[in-house]
Parts: sequence; structure tokens; C-alpha cells
Amino acid sequence: MLHIGTSGWQYKDWRGAFYPEKLPQRLWLNYYAERFTTAEVNNTFYRLPEKTAFEHWADAVPADFRMAAKMSRYLTHVKRLKEPAEPVERFLDRAAGLGTKLGPVLLQLPPNLRAEPDALADTLKLFPDSVQLAVEPRHESWWTDEVREVLERHNAALCWADRRSRILTPLWRTADFGYLRMHDGTARRPMSYGVRAIDTWLRRLRDSFDAECDVYVYFNNDPGCAAIDNARTMIRRAQTLGIPVRTVAPR
Repeated sequence: MLHIGTSGWQYKDWRGAFYPEKLPQRLWLNYYAERFTTAEVNNTFYRLPEKTAFEHWADAVPADFRMAAKMSRYLTHVKRLKEPAEPVERFLDRAAGLGTKLGPVLLQLPPNLRAEPDALADTLKLFPDSVQLAVEPRHESWWTDEVREVLERHNAALCWADRRSRILTPLWRTADFGYLRMHDGTARRPMSYGVRAIDTWLRRLRDSFDAECDVYVYFNNDPGCAAIDNARTMIRRAQTLGIPVRTVAPR
């Protein structure tokens, strides 16, 4: 089952292109959640909000909506996975405000952080089994059997990543769910993905995950509303190809 959405929803240039001109920004998430079933929240990475913010997001979306949350950069970029206990505890305490609407937690690692399998294992073991974990390493030293074993042992998904038709990660399946981030494509429209590229990714997902697995796909190419249009296209193409995809129930 595919869950397709965008990385973030509060982009000023989406007003008029996606959000109605006169819709207050405080209602943007409500509007978004009437059209998509999932979103990846990025501002938890830059500055971890208070629990009340997570609770506010939970109140704005339907019961079956899932919100992926990016782990605070304090753990991944400042501490660089060292002494993870306090940052993980603080993140989980605040993210609990989402309740059952919490989707996967994404740990995006710095591009200059070389592989440290033991540090990654020490971090992953601090999360309860009820939390789905995805990890996005960005240094090629991570692509080893040892790292893959750590991910598999903790049922943490390797985040697949694409940028300008270049697959940035191995296409390992390391968990009972999947996670894909689409950063920017090479279609004529800037940063956008064409139908051919979207179909190629859908076939890769279909080949690696059966219909009972949850697979989260987020378009991170927000300029010019490309992410919205690409997410909508992927939903339509999944339906055409007979790939199960969660959609919003008609109002």
C-alpha cells in the first residue's frame, strides 16, 4: 500500500497554485489533508517544536492520516549520533502529540558523516518497536553489509533517495515497510518528474514490496508546486498500474 505526499506543506509559493488565495495559512494543513493521506514534516529537523504543535497538527488531519517526522538535527548533525539517549527521549515525548497519526521517523544523516554502524545501532535501539524508523545516510561509506545488517536487525528502512535521475542509495529492503524521497527530477518543468520517471519508480517499489507493505513516498521538490503535481501524478499512475495506493475518501 503506497502512501504518497509531499515533504512539508507550508510553502508560500503554493498559495494560489494549490491553496486558495484567501485561505488562512493556519488552515493549510486541513486543506492539504483533504487531498492527501500523508505528509513529511521537516521543521522538526531544524527546530523541534513543543508537544502542543504536534497536537495541533493531529487535530487538523483525519484519523487515518499519517505524518512522517524528521528527527531533530541536534542528534544527527550536532551530536552526530553521539550520546543519543536524551535527544531521542525528547523527540519521542514531543512527537507523541501526534498519537496514532505518527508515521515513520526519518533520521537524515549529514553528507560528511562516515559510516558508524555501532553509533547507528545504539541510536536505533532507543526507539520502541511501535515506531517505524527510516534512515537516510548520505555518505557512500554506509553501503556495507554491516550497515545493512544493523538496519535489518532494528527493522529500520533504508530511505531510498533520488535526485535528478540519480539513485543516491542502494535499493535495499531492510524493513517491513518502505520509504522513498524524491528530491528533484529532470523533466522540462524545473525540478519536476515526468511520467516515465514516476512509472519507473512505481515498478521498482512494486518489485520490492508486496501489496501488504506500507511504502511512504514524499516529493521534496517544492518550488513551483512541482511536489504537489508530481504526487498527484504518482497516485494516478499507481492506480493505472494496479498498485494499491491510499487515497482520500470522497467528501
